Amino acid sequence: MRKIIIALLFALPYLCCLIPSASAQVLGGKNVFSFLDLPVSPHLAALGSVNVSLQDNDIALSSFSPALLRSSMHQHLQVNYTNYLGGVKYGHALFGYHAEKYQTTFAGSVHYIDYGKITATDATGAAQGTFWPRDMAIQLTASRRYLERWYYGLSIQYVHSSYEQYRASGLAFHVGLNYQDTAHHWQAGLVFRNMGVQLKTYTKGNQEPLPFDLQIGISKKLESLPLQFSVAIHHVHQFDVRYADPDFQEGTVISDGDTAITGGTADKIFRHVVLAAQWEIGRYIQLTAGYNHLRRQELGLPQQKGMSGFSGGIGIITRKLQLRYARSWYQRSEALNQLGLNLPLKEWRY
Repeated sequence: MRKIIIALLFALPYLCCLIPSASAQVLGGKNVFSFLDLPVSPHLAALGSVNVSLQDNDIALSSFSPALLRSSMHQHLQVNYTNYLGGVKYGHALFGYHAEKYQTTFAGSVHYIDYGKITATDATGAAQGTFWPRDMAIQLTASRRYLERWYYGLSIQYVHSSYEQYRASGLAFHVGLNYQDTAHHWQAGLVFRNMGVQLKTYTKGNQEPLPFDLQIGISKKLESLPLQFSVAIHHVHQFDVRYADPDFQEGTVISDGDTAITGGTADKIFRHVVLAAQWEIGRYIQLTAGYNHLRRQELGLPQQKGMSGFSGGIGIITRKLQLRYARSWYQRSEALNQLGLNLPLKEWRY
C-alpha cells in the first residue's frame, strides 16, 4: 500500500503535464484573493509555506490542509501574528473542538490583514483623503478518520476584501486527504485548495477565479533519529509556474498573451517542490527549516540571492503551550517574522 500511494502521488505532476489546460503560465496577477496563500502560522512558514503531510499536533497546519485536523487538537486555541513586508501586518486565530458524538473534529478560524492607512489621490496626484484597505477570511473546518490510517477533511471559507470603494467577497472550499502510518513513521497528503467562486466582484461583470492549487506531499520520520523530512509539490495541475518577466530579454517568447521565459524541464519541475526538515531537540525544542525553490528563483536578485527561498523556525513545545517563531527570507535583505502561540486549553484545567 505504501509503495502504491507514493508512486501515485509523485506521478501526479507528470500526468497533469498531459492536460492541455495545465500549460497556462504565470501564477500572480490572474486570480482574486491571492492573500489566501499566505502562510498563517510560523510553523507553516518555517516549512517553506507549503506542507500537506506533516502531522505534529499543530492545529495551524489544518488551516491549509483540513485532513491534518485531529481529535488530539480538541480545545486547542492558537493565535498567530505576522510582520509582513512593506509594513503590512496580519493575524490569524484558530480554535479546535472534537465532537465525540459525531466522531468529527471541527475548527474555526479568522484571518485578518491590515495594510495600514493609505492616502487616496485623484488622477493628478492630489490627495483626496485616506482609506484603510483590508482582507479577511473566516473558515470552518471538519475532519474525520476513516478506518485506521485514513483522514479526510473539508474547509469552507468566507472571504471579504475592501480597497476604498472597491469591495469583493467569495466562498472558497478546501478538500484534503491524508494517509498516516504510525508504525513506520510516515505520512502522505493531498489537498485541493481554493475551489470556489466570487460572490461579489470589485467591478460589475468582472468575475475572477480564485487561486486554485492542487498540492501533494510526503513526510517521513527517521527510525533512529528525532528528525523528520518532508517533500511537498504545489500547483500539480499547472506544469509551468515561472513568472513571465516582460523586462527579461534573453530567450523570451510570446505564448497565450504572456511573455514566457524559456528554460529546462528540470527547472520547471523543481519550482513545484518545497523541501523541509524538522529536528526535535530533547523534549521541548523543535528546529524547523524549509526551502522553496520557486520563491528563490522568482524573488532572489540574480547575482545576490543570499538566503532567498530559505526559512527557519524554532518551537518551544510543552504540555500546556506551544510557542513558535519563524523567519522567511524572500530576498537577501527582505525577510518576514512570524510569532505564534498555541494553548491546549484542556491541559489548563485544575
